[in-house]
Amino acid sequence: MSPDDYMREAIRLADEGMHCGNGGPFGCIIVRQGEIVGRGNNCVLATNDPTAHAEITAIRDACARLQTFQLTDCELYTSCEPCPMCLAAIYWARIPLIYYANTRQDAAAIGFDDDFIYQQVPLPPEQRTIAMKLMLRDEALAGFKAWAAKPDKVMY
Repeated sequence: MSPDDYMREAIRLADEGMHCGNGGPFGCIIVRQGEIVGRGNNCVLATNDPTAHAEITAIRDACARLQTFQLTDCELYTSCEPCPMCLAAIYWARIPLIYYANTRQDAAAIGFDDDFIYQQVPLPPEQRTIAMKLMLRDEALAGFKAWAAKPDKVMY
């Protein structure tokens, strides 16, 4: 399959999920060495899970199939530029290459918050629309110190 074929599969998954009532028009596949190892479409409505975006469901599928939490030798094809949550998940999964079709501005034009959230992220916490209050940091740091000293930790 070619990159165009992979993207068409992501777009097909987006259309399929939307028409089934799973969620918005978003689809994603993950490819490793020419083989599709993960598939997902937006399942927010079907699962009542606001994190069930296409990229997240595809990452979960690929990680389960490959029995790993890092997808360093994979490519991701998604029908739309990833939202900040999905982009962060892609970074956490260590996927080195993203192909996307629609832009975040295209998503905003049909009522999705992707671009708004991108605008919120770089703001200082006190300027964001969602109130954020720092508390009990000294107590919470004990867990971080324990992690730093843990001799058998697995870094990710």
